[in-house]
Amino acid sequence: MPLTPEQRAEIDRLRAELMPTRRATVPALEEILYEPIPLLDHGFIRVIDYMGDDAAVVQAARVSYGKGTKRVSEDRGLIQYLMRHRHTTPFEMCEIKYHVKLPIFVARQWIRHRTANVNEYSARYSILDNEFYIPAPDQLAAQSSSNRQGRGEVLSGTEARRVLELLREDSERAYRGYVEMLNEDDNGTVLDAGRQGLARELARMNLSLNFYTQWYWKTDLHNLLNFLSLRADAHAQYEIRVYAQAMIGTVDKWVPMTAEAFRQYRLGGASVSERGLAVIRRLIAGETVTQEESAISKREWTELMEMLGRKS
Repeated sequence: MPLTPEQRAEIDRLRAELMPTRRATVPALEEILYEPIPLLDHGFIRVIDYMGDDAAVVQAARVSYGKGTKRVSEDRGLIQYLMRHRHTTPFEMCEIKYHVKLPIFVARQWIRHRTANVNEYSARYSILDNEFYIPAPDQLAAQSSSNRQGRGEVLSGTEARRVLELLREDSERAYRGYVEMLNEDDNGTVLDAGRQGLARELARMNLSLNFYTQWYWKTDLHNLLNFLSLRADAHAQYEIRVYAQAMIGTVDKWVPMTAEAFRQYRLGGASVSERGLAVIRRLIAGETVTQEESAISKREWTELMEMLGRKS
């Protein structure tokens, strides 16, 4: 179940409250405020709070008062200029806070981005829910033969069924052991009054990385876009990419002009080295260039040719 009854009641209460404010608000983001966006089998993200909007980026860049220029096209042009030339501080003026429920192994990737404020659900104090991630069959892929941290062909038939059985059986067994060591169920009810349970901070080590955790994650817009540029990339692991793509949807609602520039210059753009740029200039001039004479590695050459839509 994505949400507990208590969480659902809290969301309904918060969404029922309307508060007058002089702060900038974004109607499209207000519409989804607090509401969970379901992800994977038990996960979600939801926007808890935010500060600023596209106008705040423009205002910070001009260090002016009010809403900036009256012409939307001028604001859009400025935001695109800032994104194109990597002027970052104006984007740092906006902040957003998410509540995220995610598998622990995804959280371990996510926490590598050390530019946010994080408060995670503590299994030292509370009992984790009996919820664990089981991949959809189309995500059960073999190890890639060309990429040590990537996936290859999708498993099928008996092989796939056995993997799913192992994942589910091992997770269920681990949680049974966790509950037995605690001597408490997930409601905190003591199971055997004549036996003392193991400390929660120790019992939790029996759980595997596919169990779900939750946290509040707050960051500024600049660092959020850095996170999304890496984790929404096609090379990112599928499970974290799902979260990144959903978060891009919230950015679309929050700061649509910034989101447009982000897609144009970061997600849809590319960065090349000095030598790579020299190769492009020679190709434009009609020259024939080979990898050997370009002085760049085979891997960079392949990436460059793929970026240009040419056979390497």
